[in-house]
Amino acid sequence: MSENKMLTVDRIPVAIEDERNLLEVIRKANIELPTFCYHSEMSIYGACRLCLVEIEGRGLQPACSVKPEEGMVVNTSTKELRKIRKMILELILASHESACPTCVKGGDCQLQKLARRMGVTHVRFNHGRKRVKIDDSSPSLVRDPNKCILCGDCVRMCNEIQGVGAIDFAYRGSNAMVTPYFGKELAKVECVNCGQCARVCPTGALHPKTNIDQVWDAIHDPEKKVVVQLAPAVRVALGESFHMEAGTLTTAQIVSALRTMGFDAVYDTSFAADLTVIEEAEEFLGRLKKGENIPLFTSCCPGWVSFAEQYYPEFLSNLSSCRSPQQMMGSVIKNFLSTSENIKKEDIVVVSIMPCTAKKSEALRPEFCRDGVRDVDYVLTTQELALMIKEMGLNFSQLPKDSFDLPFGFKTGGGVIFGNSGGVTEAVLRYVSEKIAGKKNSSYVFSNVRGNGELREVKVELGDKTISLAIVSGLGNAKKLIERIKSGEVHYDLIEVMACPGGCINGGGQPVTRDANFKAKRTVSLYDSEKTLQLHKPQDNPYVTELYKTLLQHPGSETAHELLHTSYRARKNG
Repeated sequence: MSENKMLTVDRIPVAIEDERNLLEVIRKANIELPTFCYHSEMSIYGACRLCLVEIEGRGLQPACSVKPEEGMVVNTSTKELRKIRKMILELILASHESACPTCVKGGDCQLQKLARRMGVTHVRFNHGRKRVKIDDSSPSLVRDPNKCILCGDCVRMCNEIQGVGAIDFAYRGSNAMVTPYFGKELAKVECVNCGQCARVCPTGALHPKTNIDQVWDAIHDPEKKVVVQLAPAVRVALGESFHMEAGTLTTAQIVSALRTMGFDAVYDTSFAADLTVIEEAEEFLGRLKKGENIPLFTSCCPGWVSFAEQYYPEFLSNLSSCRSPQQMMGSVIKNFLSTSENIKKEDIVVVSIMPCTAKKSEALRPEFCRDGVRDVDYVLTTQELALMIKEMGLNFSQLPKDSFDLPFGFKTGGGVIFGNSGGVTEAVLRYVSEKIAGKKNSSYVFSNVRGNGELREVKVELGDKTISLAIVSGLGNAKKLIERIKSGEVHYDLIEVMACPGGCINGGGQPVTRDANFKAKRTVSLYDSEKTLQLHKPQDNPYVTELYKTLLQHPGSETAHELLHTSYRARKNG
């Protein structure tokens, strides 16, 4: 639509541009209509009816479902509309478990916030639903049907964006609920633990499973050496839990907070990301030379790995055998510290701070446990870290700056940008380009692999070789890409897959924000943070080089395969 087309919202003239519905136009007038079921990245559902507006000549209409037209006169806050919205909220609250003080979403619940905003102070209707058993079978997520308001956000996310379809609506009337298919537990269906359902859930009906108490117990155990690793994406999101702008870099404050909590050492997962790049790049070059198992799919995202094991077992030989940075770090830490400090591996506790709920299930995979000792003992999401900081009463924004411990706190920019979609690919290219050329290169930025699109196709000239790349985020997009590969429509040499749209910066364990531009802000912040570092290529990390000399021998060695690589198998739940 052209810019000169106008409509009126509460006596305010507003231009119609390329908005797909009236709700988005109204937001341009700085009017935030309440809604539970509207997310710009998903289909229009129109179930909650909270965004009802009065359109002159048409009566009451849901703004999310109406196409904006020139000359419309819209009222958003008439006496009737206010009455209707309050009534809707009362009806929702009447079927919602009222345990707000102890709810995991307390203080951040959209239902709670809207009730306060709309002035709903009491509910006139009786509770109309029977209590249902909480499903905590999943290693990553908890499903509490008693707090579900039937907005359908989780269902559409799982089906439309992720292409998994592990949950859906069941039954009718007052018995209606969202549940895994056939009423099974979440752990027994094809859930990949990505946590995107929990990210869009406006209440506490779906939320990350917590390991906070276990971590505190470990910290307070004098017999244990408790170390923590921090993923790159956490540092550009945690600040939002403390009223900072989306994308604010808080690395130094996080390290300070973790040290105050009592962790014996604070490490950076970016170190292991550097290690992952070297192992994966060498694996890629070896496959290119042999012409075997191409394309190479990245394997650092556990949600994607689970998806491939469940839906595309025929491609498992194409996955990189490299463990994720989380699992590499856990393995290296326990082997290094047990030798250098003469500590039993079972007395070393490795805690991960991750943006991702799937990392919880990854840490529990049997292949990452040897002689009863797991490589990574506990995984905390960014949300859980925020809760621990608040529990201690720390004034987060005012904490003194602190730095990571060596050797596993040193990293290059190649490891830091892992948190962004395209970051793994760019880091691999920084290694491969020098390997193919046989000499150092002063440049390190491959800007053509960066971008906001959730499917990007790029060709890169490296010497006399042309490398075909695909970068995809969101499992629904990954499914579409793989089907094109299967049909012979496209061919690639290297494919980076991230389960969450936008990459780890948008992980299911990250703080939930109402900032529409949060993904872009977090992404930019990670790239900006890299600019402050001295080194940008993983192969230049001196501590990684030393680790190969003292423990790993060389990339792809027998020891490296034992500690840094894994294998996959077809898995089918349901």
